[in-house]
Amino acid sequence: MKKLMMMVAMMAVTLAMQAQAKFHDVELNEAKGAVKCIKSNQMGQDIVINFTPEGKMSQQGMSDAKYDADGYLQSAKMEMMGNQIDISYVWENGRVIGQKMVTGMGAIEAKRTFNDDGTTKANVMDMGGNQMEMPFTNYKFDEKGNWISRTTEMMGQTVEQTRTIEYYE
Repeated sequence: MKKLMMMVAMMAVTLAMQAQAKFHDVELNEAKGAVKCIKSNQMGQDIVINFTPEGKMSQQGMSDAKYDADGYLQSAKMEMMGNQIDISYVWENGRVIGQKMVTGMGAIEAKRTFNDDGTTKANVMDMGGNQMEMPFTNYKFDEKGNWISRTTEMMGQTVEQTRTIEYYE
C-alpha cells in the first residue's frame, strides 16, 4: 500500500510540474506579459496568434512545434500560401536572435539585432547569399510596454507594421 501511495504521489507531482510548464512563445513574438492574443496584418494577410495562460502559442497553419526542457520553441512547421516552411530558432538570453526558414525553394536565415531598450533594431535576412536589412524605427507602445506600431524599410519602401494585443486579466 505504501508503494502504491508513493507512485500516486510521484504521478501527482509530475502532472503538477507539467501543468506549471512555462513557454516562451510570447517572447518569440517580441512581447511580454500575460498576452492572450496578437492580431496583425502582414502583406495583406490577417495573422492571429493565440496564447495559453502558460505562454504557449497556436496559430493557423502551425504544426509540429518542438520545445526544449525550458519551454523555448526550437522548431515548427508553418503552412503559408500552400507552401510548407520548416522553421528553427536560435535563442540567447531569453530572446530569439536568429531563425532559419527552409522551403522547397531554398533557405532563408534571419538574424535580429537589438536596441539598448531591448526592442528589435533590425532583421538581417540572408536569402541564398543575398542579404537584406530591415531596420525598425518609430515604435509606439501600449500601456503594458509592448509595441503596437513600428516602421520598417523593405525593398525601398517604408512599411508600417501594426498589431493589436489582448491580455489575460
